[in-house]
Amino acid sequence: MTDIACIVLAAGMGTRMCSQLPKVLHKAAGRTLVGHVVTAANDLGAARICVVVGDGAEAIEAEVKGYAPGADIVVQSPACGTGDAASKAMPALDGFDGTVLVLFGADPLMGQETLGRMTAAVANGARLAVLGFNAVDPSGYGRLLTNGPDHVSGIREHADASEDERAITLCNSGVMAFDAKLLRDLLPKIGNDNAKGEYYLTDIVALANSAGEQVALVTCPEHEIQGVNTRAELAVVEAEFQRRYRHRAMAEGATLIAPETVFLSADTVIGSDVVIEPNVVIGQGVSIGSGSVVRAFCHIENAQIGEGVELGPYARIRPGSRLAHNVKVGNFVEVKNAHLEQGAKVNHLSYVGDARVGEKANVGAGTITCNYDGFFKHHTDIGQGAFIGSNSALVAPVKIGEGAYVGSGSVITRDVEAGALAIARGSQETREGWATRYNQVQSARKQKSAAAGKKKE
Repeated sequence: MTDIACIVLAAGMGTRMCSQLPKVLHKAAGRTLVGHVVTAANDLGAARICVVVGDGAEAIEAEVKGYAPGADIVVQSPACGTGDAASKAMPALDGFDGTVLVLFGADPLMGQETLGRMTAAVANGARLAVLGFNAVDPSGYGRLLTNGPDHVSGIREHADASEDERAITLCNSGVMAFDAKLLRDLLPKIGNDNAKGEYYLTDIVALANSAGEQVALVTCPEHEIQGVNTRAELAVVEAEFQRRYRHRAMAEGATLIAPETVFLSADTVIGSDVVIEPNVVIGQGVSIGSGSVVRAFCHIENAQIGEGVELGPYARIRPGSRLAHNVKVGNFVEVKNAHLEQGAKVNHLSYVGDARVGEKANVGAGTITCNYDGFFKHHTDIGQGAFIGSNSALVAPVKIGEGAYVGSGSVITRDVEAGALAIARGSQETREGWATRYNQVQSARKQKSAAAGKKKE
């Protein structure tokens, strides 16, 4: 395959999103729209990536660089159409003579197989390839006019189409692949004699045909060209990503008991024989090792889960957490920025933050690590095989030694040596017969009060 460069058009205002955030920075499946597109370009093996931005340039540039540090960012200001945007990108492609793929920063669903066929069409002799799709409802789309099954002779905008042309369901996606030299030659010839006074990249199809060039047609399913201009369309894209990722997880050996209730992210990694129960949300940066069980209503983000781990139900695993093999984290437990070593257990109603829980240590119900003093976070270290009694508070910074015991209900403010027992609570006082006498006195008062009330009546 010839070398590939990608121009990503990301200068749209996104006014219909009704947001202060640039449209391409909205997220689907835990990844920004432009992040999905740049990732697709990376996966395709693009030698160069140029992203054309408008408003919000700095934020978009930072996001793009996170996925492609070598990407070029160029600013289109003012926005004068897609043809003008492509022209702004060309200096970044100086010296490049392969295939140039033009993508849209808010169209994140394009599959690798489709993009591969686009670039292959140019590599196999066509100097321009246009991506089309058969629309269920073609209203509003530009129609692709063809001369034979594989050649695009023109693009007719809906407003300009005749009645017969409007009956055509083959529509233009806007995605194109070019021989780099042809793109350089034809871009300066695009005019702006239209109602908006803008330069449209689609006009290049007519220019190519006039020059006698072959314009290849490549088609894809309609859902792949779904772009985002509104919140409703963002929800459609989210649903499609979730469908894909759930299918992939199950195809690779995970069991999703109620797939439609499990939400994954673009970078989620799930091992074989993992079981995920209903109503689980997995955010960015999560890997789950083989044989683990994620019970209902868990929420996980930016965390590494080892093999054979049991989570939940109702567990929350927050960023920075690492759960080693065979760890158990039970119901209503929150873990944040903590390392739970192999075989450790935190089974009930506990908070473990900024901590290490050693191998096979047991943290009892209701235990909390008091990690924040109002200004700084502090670390708690629980040694291998330690036992923390229920309803204990470990006030960080503090270290519980290997094999140490902490008595239930303790507030631990100093280090506990290995093998020691620490109890930090008030002494118990028992007064024999007190409860019996108290109940008798109160019962008599209640009866007397009730009798006085009846007498008044």
